[in-house]
Amino acid sequence: MKDSQNEFMQHELRLPELTVRGMLLGAILTIIFTASNVYLGLKVGLTFSSAIPAAVISMAVLKMAKDANILENNMVQTQASAAGTLSAIIFIIPGMLMIGYWQGFEFWQTLVVSACGGCLGVLFTIPLRRAMVVHSDLAYPEGVAAAEILKVGSHTKEDGKSDSGLKEILAGSAVAGIIAFLTNGLQVLGSSLSAWFHVGRGMTQLPLGYSTALVGAGYLIGIASGLAMLVGIGIAWAGFVPYFTMTEVLPDGMTLQKFAGAVYQQKVRLIGAGAMGVAAIWTLITLARPVIDGVKESIAGARADDAEKGLHRMDIDMTMKSIALVFGVTVIGLLAIFYVFVSPENIPPSQKLIFTIVGVGVAVLMGFFVAAACAYMAGLVGTSSSPISGIGILGIIVASLVMYSLCASFGIFDMPGGEKFATATAIFTTSIILAIACISNDNMQDLKTGWLVGATPWRQQVALLIGCVVGALVIAPVLNLLYEAYGFPGAMPREGMDPAQALSAPQAVLMTTIAQGIFSSKLAWEYIYIGIGVGIVLVLIDLFLKRTTRNLCLPPLAVGMGIYLPPVIQTPLVVGAILGYFLNRHLRKTGGAEAEATGLRRGTLFASGLIVGESIVGVLLAGLIVLSVSNGGDENPLAMVGSDFADTAEMLGLIVFLAILALFSKVVLSGKKSS
Repeated sequence: MKDSQNEFMQHELRLPELTVRGMLLGAILTIIFTASNVYLGLKVGLTFSSAIPAAVISMAVLKMAKDANILENNMVQTQASAAGTLSAIIFIIPGMLMIGYWQGFEFWQTLVVSACGGCLGVLFTIPLRRAMVVHSDLAYPEGVAAAEILKVGSHTKEDGKSDSGLKEILAGSAVAGIIAFLTNGLQVLGSSLSAWFHVGRGMTQLPLGYSTALVGAGYLIGIASGLAMLVGIGIAWAGFVPYFTMTEVLPDGMTLQKFAGAVYQQKVRLIGAGAMGVAAIWTLITLARPVIDGVKESIAGARADDAEKGLHRMDIDMTMKSIALVFGVTVIGLLAIFYVFVSPENIPPSQKLIFTIVGVGVAVLMGFFVAAACAYMAGLVGTSSSPISGIGILGIIVASLVMYSLCASFGIFDMPGGEKFATATAIFTTSIILAIACISNDNMQDLKTGWLVGATPWRQQVALLIGCVVGALVIAPVLNLLYEAYGFPGAMPREGMDPAQALSAPQAVLMTTIAQGIFSSKLAWEYIYIGIGVGIVLVLIDLFLKRTTRNLCLPPLAVGMGIYLPPVIQTPLVVGAILGYFLNRHLRKTGGAEAEATGLRRGTLFASGLIVGESIVGVLLAGLIVLSVSNGGDENPLAMVGSDFADTAEMLGLIVFLAILALFSKVVLSGKKSS
């Protein structure tokens, strides 16, 4: 097996790698995973790495062609994973609707920002490849996992069949899709269970969400992040919510339960935002030194560009001329679209030009440093665990301060709608920064996979650029579809819509709130200050645990998200993380490291399938809802039951949820038998 693997790493290798059929398959997978990630990101503020499921599906499809090989499969997963990650731009762009600047997602503006920002993310990490992939011992967990799956899939068992893992992905997708249809379409299953109870004179709740996609996401994020989120839920709902409801006066005409909900929305979530901000800044501080070292090595490596003709095939990046050409096109595209963005405003053309140059300049300069930080974070903790939202928080603060000084000097705040325009320009600038960040984060995982399987780097970099463009084409239409069907907090497309059904878009709400707070004095800063204090304490606790114990830690960013995100969303994440921990520990004890690795692989693929299945059905149902409403129909066109069935649906949902946990356990533990 080792000898056959080494043949793919030969310099003289002439195998189909970047092929037309591969790019077409990559484009199809890109559309599926981008739509899935947009839905999941808007619902819970998390996206998943699509590299592993893309690799599995690619192997299953391309094995029908006799000349398919591991390098071609790697190119497909490279393209698809890049686009799936680009969807992280949704962490900021819905803010345009929340402040009322856009009435729907502007297709061309969203497309160009996503595509050009993503392409810059690819370009900025090309000089980092040698330093952070080839000459580094960073873990790159998803990149290594994808490489192992590609290697396993390229070899056959004794019966002649390849163990690709497609079965687990399809099974997970089918199960989650059916349950999502019964829950959100036919509405015969409940989506959550929530028990409210008194704490002295106050009130709190003990909720449980039934989302199968979130159980899968919880399995993928791991026990450390899962328990940290549980701590965050405890701080919010066993601490701050009961305290505020006990110590403050109940408003006239409001029930104690509604008051507890209002306290959480208006006060406790701001505390979570403060904690997340501190955690994000601390994460970047801890990474500063290795990032600077990596950039120094990459600059030294770039000077050797003239000697590329003598390099091994596996060490040839895109040429400096190609990089300069793509960079020029993307920057021109960003300048043009930023000018189009500010054009409707009644300000002099010279001021529009200054806003354009400053906005793009800030985004590109900050994006370069962010790319290095994200590349290192991806290697250290993996794409799924990287604090991209933390990068967004820093981005919106910097962009807001820059735009505040510009708007103040031009007298924009004295004009009608001046504050809204300032907030919108800050959000637009940050969306470019975030597109650069999320692609930089993913790009290095793909290059690590390529290094391990014998890929040619420049071909991978071309595949990443293609993935960015294809993914960008999908994001705006899917965003519009989901907005019209469900709405966002503070941005409902139609009157009379149920705010409880809105997609929470937590990062977009947070970053928009921060921007508005900088441009006005309406933000309740005292709660953010409390959150900053909580964040500092969490950082100190995490440092103490890491220095005094072998395996214990308390990721501060995950605790901050636990305080900030609605608990009904987080509980299935926590359940998935804890379930995965106990299943993997059981496999390790009974079958050893090999059984654990097999079970982990099955679990990862099944969890990815759960996410894809529920997400795709969510997008399809959104299309049905929009079609129904636009023709004068109901917002629940497929509902088979009325509100009087709610209690029964809640219990049925719980039974099905427990059955899914049992099925998940069976899938993971079945790896013990086959190992």
